[in-house]
Amino acid sequence: MAHVSVNNARKDYGAFKAIKGVSVDIGDGEFVVLVGPSGCGKSTLLRMIAGLEGITSGQIQIGKHIVNELAPKDRDIAMVFQNYALYPHMTVAKNMGFSLRLKRMPRSEIDHRVGNAAKILGLENLLERYPKQLSGGQRQRVAMGRAIVRDPAVFLFDEPLSNLDAKLRVQMRSEIKELHQRLQTTTIYVTHDQIEAMTMADKIVVMKDGLIEQSGSPLELYDRPNNLFVAGFIGSPAMNFIKGSMTENGFRTEDGLLLPSERRPPDAVIYGIRPEHISLDPDGIEVTTIVVEPTGSETLVLVRLGGQTLTCVFRERIRAAPGDILRIAPIHDTVHLFGENEQRITTGEAPLS
Repeated sequence: MAHVSVNNARKDYGAFKAIKGVSVDIGDGEFVVLVGPSGCGKSTLLRMIAGLEGITSGQIQIGKHIVNELAPKDRDIAMVFQNYALYPHMTVAKNMGFSLRLKRMPRSEIDHRVGNAAKILGLENLLERYPKQLSGGQRQRVAMGRAIVRDPAVFLFDEPLSNLDAKLRVQMRSEIKELHQRLQTTTIYVTHDQIEAMTMADKIVVMKDGLIEQSGSPLELYDRPNNLFVAGFIGSPAMNFIKGSMTENGFRTEDGLLLPSERRPPDAVIYGIRPEHISLDPDGIEVTTIVVEPTGSETLVLVRLGGQTLTCVFRERIRAAPGDILRIAPIHDTVHLFGENEQRITTGEAPLS
């Protein structure tokens, strides 16, 4: 295991600046997820750590070593790719042990390591099969096994679940998290899926346009997003944003509707409330139902508030049809207020518990 430190790293492709001075520290044994929309630079940063992309300036350290000039094979890392990258003409056992054979490791040691990895991943009965005989989830396990047998200081995952169906993604993310808890190897994981980030990470690093917007534990980012971008990216369904201005009685929307707020910062121009923090209230604000989507455990309802559409998530099973009038109210202490600079206003805010 090893810590990873990225200090003011930059990556330029000619005039295009893909990474614009990123610094992040990843502790020994920590599971860190780099998350953000397509093109934000998360995969580029991962490839820079792996040595698959050169670094324009800055410094990358793995353990005690500065690795800027080291080849990928000398960085003591193992990478799991999005497309699995398995050799179709090799069996599962040979795929998993290939890197060890390149190192001329004794056959007995290769067999031992492959056997241990297969046991961890439930692949014992598949060792003589070829990739074409495996399901997507089994191929992903083989790719993970190939990384495990190397016993690296750092695991790197580049969107490993994006090719799987929804049910298998849920299963595999649990298996990857369980694997990390068992091995305690430093892990850096890239995804564009914030649900993966929230459920798997010890620490999330949110990126946008080659910069880090915020980093912290999943619940820190959920409860205290630094800005409008992080607030809208973390959480599913996404946070509702309502434009307006703060008055002495509450937040007044552009349509003239008054929304409750326990805080009164005069510079607030955007009112943020998560769908799950809206409740049905007979004395609440009147809204018009647009769409009702029951999921079983929850009911997702799109409503119209003035000229804006809001998303609400209710634990109750409600009976409503498009055009029906509902009355809703935000849970007061979950309201987020943002200024013109799109930064969250923290004045008078209760501390995190």
